[in-house]
Parts: sequence; structure tokens; C-alpha cells
Amino acid sequence: MLRLATIGTSWITGAFIDGAKLSGKFTLTAVYSRDAERGAAFALKHGAPKVFTDLAELAASPDVDAVYIASPNSLHYEQAKLLLDNQKHVLCEKPLTINSAYAQELFALAAKRGCILMEGITLLHIPELADFRAALGRIGKVKLAHFDFSRVSSKYRDYVEGRNPNIFNPAFATGTLMDIGVYCVYPALYLFGKPKAVSASATFIDSGADASGASILEYDDLIAVLTYSKTTQGCDISEIQGDLGTILIKSIGTMSQVTLKLLDGTQEEIVSPREKSDQMRYIASDFHRFITQPDQSAGEYQELCTLSVDVCQALRTLRRAAGIKFPCDID
Repeated sequence: MLRLATIGTSWITGAFIDGAKLSGKFTLTAVYSRDAERGAAFALKHGAPKVFTDLAELAASPDVDAVYIASPNSLHYEQAKLLLDNQKHVLCEKPLTINSAYAQELFALAAKRGCILMEGITLLHIPELADFRAALGRIGKVKLAHFDFSRVSSKYRDYVEGRNPNIFNPAFATGTLMDIGVYCVYPALYLFGKPKAVSASATFIDSGADASGASILEYDDLIAVLTYSKTTQGCDISEIQGDLGTILIKSIGTMSQVTLKLLDGTQEEIVSPREKSDQMRYIASDFHRFITQPDQSAGEYQELCTLSVDVCQALRTLRRAAGIKFPCDID
């Protein structure tokens, strides 16, 4: 088994640890937190024998093979770069970086160091991915897709009450588009490729973070409409419309319930509902496979690398169009 360390002490890190344990391919050896007390509590909860408060010490540790990063977006690039330089495999929460230049640099560094760098996106690692792609071919000519992720953030009340949670602080390169809008961008680029034109708008809160937004991705013969919000509650239903039927997606963020509905009355469940830990298990399993079977998985891995770079570029383009700005933007 590979020896795993984690960066971050949020619920998503705990969910990944559960998934990694379910995979049977990782053993948790360490956690990192800038706060020693918080790190110790998190390590005790999840059974990690060691706590790091110095990232350089974690990167240099001979007891760690791979690291899962779930820190604020603005820290992903520097943390991943340090870990890769120390020949640690890296699985990073989305979005990988704030621009495509950083992403390309990190993938090049990973290749140079003989490491795997992967972005954790549920869609790309579900067991039914081939069935999902096949279903797209069954609904005929696709002309319109609508991907929506609109859900009131658990941190929004903190913001309203005068606190400053990271997710609504532009200093950390966060906000609605980067946090959950990315889940809408990914399927659009994965299924349809790069758009020929884009437009985007956003609403903002006083911190400067985008609260909600909409984007239109134009292709030669179809339009993908993306909507996302962390301050309003939607029905969390996405759909891909063809002239022979529709693919309905319940929760684009988890890809845990997908249904095919055809005009002839056919209805099939393509992707079953599942727990978050199971979703994380599939991500962890693929991460392990890319590390331990590099020759057999090289083509698949390279496709994911290319897609990650394309998504980083698309997010930057959409931010420009919507007027979303971060202090750490370099272009």
C-alpha cells in the first residue's frame, strides 16, 4: 500500500481519507495543519500517527509516498510544486491552479520527477463513465446542455453574521465559480471540447467574491449553459438535451444519479446514487493505478492532464468575462 499524507482538516479531507481507506490501497501516515492542536485532533479522529505543522518537513519525509491537497485554491500551486520537487505524488482538490500556465508547469515538473499529479474530479472516475459517454450517443443530436450547481453554502451564514470564511474571501482565489462552478465547466469540456466562444456574468457580495453566476459556452452546433450559486438554493438538476431524448443528472458535483430518458419511453438509470466515501474511493483507486501502473495507464492519464489544463484556462477566461478578480492573478 502507498503511504498517504493529507493537507487540510475540512470535511472533504475526511471524506477522502474514508475513500482512500475503502480502496484498500493507501495507509494514512500523516496529516498537515498549520494549527498543531487542530492537526492533532484531526489525526486522532482518522488514525494518523504523525502530524506536521511544517510543510517542508512533510515534503521531505521518507515516510510519505503521496499527498492529498485540500487547502484554499491560492495555495495549491506552491504546495504542489514543493511536494513534486520532493518526489511526492500529488492528488489536488479542484481547481488545480488559478491559471493554465501554473497547471502546465506542475504537470511538466511531475513528469520530470517521475511523479503523478492528478486533480480530484468525481465525474472522471466513476465506474460508469463509459456508460455515461455511451448514453450521450443514444439521445441523438445534442443541441443544448444545462449544467447547474446551486446550493446555499454552509459557510454563508458565517459570512452574513460578519465573519470572513475562506470560501468567500478572494484572497484565497475562491468564490462560487472556482468552488462549484468548476463542476459545471468540467463536463462541458470533457463531453464537448473547447468552446469557440464564451460569455459570463456574476453577482458579487461585499467581500468581492462572486456569489452566483452564469456562463454560456458556444460550440458549432450546440450551446452549454452553466449556472452556479453558493448563496441561493436550486434543485440541483442538470440535463443534456438531444433530439431523441435527455440525460438527467441529479447533482453534477457528485455524479451519483444519472438517468437516460428517450422519446420512445425508454428510461434507464445510468449512474446509481452512492455515498461520498464511495465517490472518493474511485478517485483514490485511479490515483493509485496511475502511480503503480504508469505504462498501462499512460494514455488515460495524459488525457486527464490535458483536460485539467484546459479547465484551468476556461475558468480564467470565464473569470475575466464575469469581472471576477483575485489578488494572486498574474494575467
